[in-house]
Amino acid sequence: MDKLEKLLMPLASAIGKNKYLMAIRDGFLISTPLLIVGSVFLLLANFPISAWTDFVENCMIGDMSLAALLSKQSDATFTIMAIFATMGIGYYFAREMKTTPIFGAAVALMSWFILMPYNFSAKIAGLADATGVAVNVPEGATSMVRGLDLGWLGAKGIFVGILCAIISVHLYAWVEKKGWVIKMPAGVPPTVVASFAALIPAGIVMVIFFLINTLFTACGTNAFQFIFEFLQTPLLGLGDTLGAMIVAYIFLHLFWFFGINGGSVVGAVFNPILQTLALENLNLYREVGAAGYTIENGAHIISQQFQDLFATFGGAGSTLSLLIAMLLFCRSKRIKDLGKLSLVPGIFGINEPIIFGLPIVLNPVMLIPFVLVPTVNIILSYFAMNMGLFPPCNGINIPWTMPVIISGFLATNWMGAVFQGGLLILGVFLYLPFIKAMDKQYLEDEQKAMESQEEEIDLDDFSFDDL
Repeated sequence: MDKLEKLLMPLASAIGKNKYLMAIRDGFLISTPLLIVGSVFLLLANFPISAWTDFVENCMIGDMSLAALLSKQSDATFTIMAIFATMGIGYYFAREMKTTPIFGAAVALMSWFILMPYNFSAKIAGLADATGVAVNVPEGATSMVRGLDLGWLGAKGIFVGILCAIISVHLYAWVEKKGWVIKMPAGVPPTVVASFAALIPAGIVMVIFFLINTLFTACGTNAFQFIFEFLQTPLLGLGDTLGAMIVAYIFLHLFWFFGINGGSVVGAVFNPILQTLALENLNLYREVGAAGYTIENGAHIISQQFQDLFATFGGAGSTLSLLIAMLLFCRSKRIKDLGKLSLVPGIFGINEPIIFGLPIVLNPVMLIPFVLVPTVNIILSYFAMNMGLFPPCNGINIPWTMPVIISGFLATNWMGAVFQGGLLILGVFLYLPFIKAMDKQYLEDEQKAMESQEEEIDLDDFSFDDL
């Protein structure tokens, strides 16, 4: 235990104080409320009941179907998620660098769009000559189109956004700290002073990214394509594995065991990969629909929703199973009362009362099931999806507070909901021998306390007048 603590505590401290990782983590959170609201509309457009989907697809409002109108909200959130992430990371990294956050967000977006390619290859649907007569087009023919590729605004552009935000804000803060700013005389409004003070730092950032973009263009490519092929794709491939998920979750729960928020520590490193995989899943789901959404067509099993909805139920350690075991099979007053108080928060994924009240923190008896139950959930869910028992999570941003069973149905289908219930019950029996051992100890402690109290009462009631 001492060796493990000496290893994990400095690691958690280093990650928790790392300004780059904290900015990335907090920057992604900016888009969370927008993605959740967008998910509600996307669920309405693709609710897994055939009668409903037929209705929204055939209900026309003007020249658009109701399904298309409902899906447009996801275009304004998921499809351009990289813009929110770049802006958010720039903002929070500027705060870490002790410079103006709003200018940090602005230079991050500016740098990202400087590197953005403004043309892309599109499939030709049809052509007509000058007189309007249709011209035969070879099947699969493409043409370069002037505009923005929505792929770069979404999942494919996230890693470029991270790099642009970090590098541009670093440059901006460095120039500012050098004192290379325009200083205005006294009496000028503060907003004007701040605007002119940002002129030279922002200009230098623009020149640097102009040179970077020119270099990539001279090499016959662009920064987005280069980073996607040589950085983002390998990282996503590594993160999209069962082994990576298991290792990440073991560390996450070991941090929690020592009282450190493991989700924050591990999530700072792993969540950007999971969120990108989830966004790719969503794009595929919107493109092919529920019928074509399969692993063979490119759906990822590992994603943010897989982590939130199938690895744990009731919070870290999948402690909703533990709560059920406490309420159904334990007899000590301490455990029973704690279980009753923690049940409602636990249903919605909040389990600090259990982690610190039972406790699980620094409790060797509970360490094994606390790590084992989520690991079993991950392995069984992975193979169930891989075998086609139910599809991978569809990428719709379902809040991690969504109760079990409902979340499984919304993220996959009815079979996924049933499977969640099965894992929840399995977790009860995995926790049972360990919580029963604690329950036995607490019962003995309560019995000794009662006997001690009775002895004190007998002494108080004793009277020498009776002798």
